[in-house]
Amino acid sequence: MKKVKTYLSLLAELNKVRITFAVMLTTLAGYVLANNKLDANIVLPLIGIFILACGAAALNHYQDQDKDALMERTKKRPLPSGKVTPGFVLALSVFEIALGTWLIYVGSNFLAAQLGLLALIWYNGIYTPLKRKTAFAVIPGSVIGALPPMVGWVAGGGMINDPRLMILAFFFFVWQVPHFWLLMLKYGEEYEKAGYPSITSTISRVQIKRATFMWTASTAVSALMVAASGLLTTTFFKVMVVIAAIWLVTVFSKLLRKPTATFNPFHYFMRINYFVLIMIVSLSIDPLI
Repeated sequence: MKKVKTYLSLLAELNKVRITFAVMLTTLAGYVLANNKLDANIVLPLIGIFILACGAAALNHYQDQDKDALMERTKKRPLPSGKVTPGFVLALSVFEIALGTWLIYVGSNFLAAQLGLLALIWYNGIYTPLKRKTAFAVIPGSVIGALPPMVGWVAGGGMINDPRLMILAFFFFVWQVPHFWLLMLKYGEEYEKAGYPSITSTISRVQIKRATFMWTASTAVSALMVAASGLLTTTFFKVMVVIAAIWLVTVFSKLLRKPTATFNPFHYFMRINYFVLIMIVSLSIDPLI
């Protein structure tokens, strides 16, 4: 039994299940918004996007194993710690990518499968190599977050050229930049030691805080755009989004104050995560009422 738990824990880490579960939730939101109901047709695409995202995560472990071995935060991951072999991780990722893509295709349509593969290509083929070249890779890399809700949208019968989808995708794009830069404020030195071009070595911490505030304010504005676009129809959830957006900007406005010794990037990191969770819940429930 202990071996089974250890194996499952290892798979969970390789597949970055906390992140891939979030990917599944944004896909669900896109489906419900396009379909205006939750039905059994979502099951295969949802399982498919989860497995595909797991495959991308495992492939990312394989790609980053050399850098992970150099950082305190990541050196205990399965590959640098020697818990698994590179061949196993590569085989696992190929299997999951193939299975996930196939499930999306048979459960919805070819376009949804194409968007899923585009997310994979963007994450593993563009962003992962790019972050070794530039400290600003997260900006183009954040396109990845916009794609899962688009998969859900077209799987739910929505049109790819619907302006509302573009607004939805923009929201899930823009919030990831401040989310990542807050991590850089916490772990930037580790990234530098591992040889990554970290933003902390490019601009000052004060400038990073200001930029993070501006991107967070843009996240709040994009959330208001979502509320005004017609994607949300009930007054309750529209008001909830407005209140949450005001709260987010108010919390992050503290980043513009003079530096203090008690600054904790993780405090703000969690707040923006809470905000996005509020948005996902609102977008997933509102069409069902």
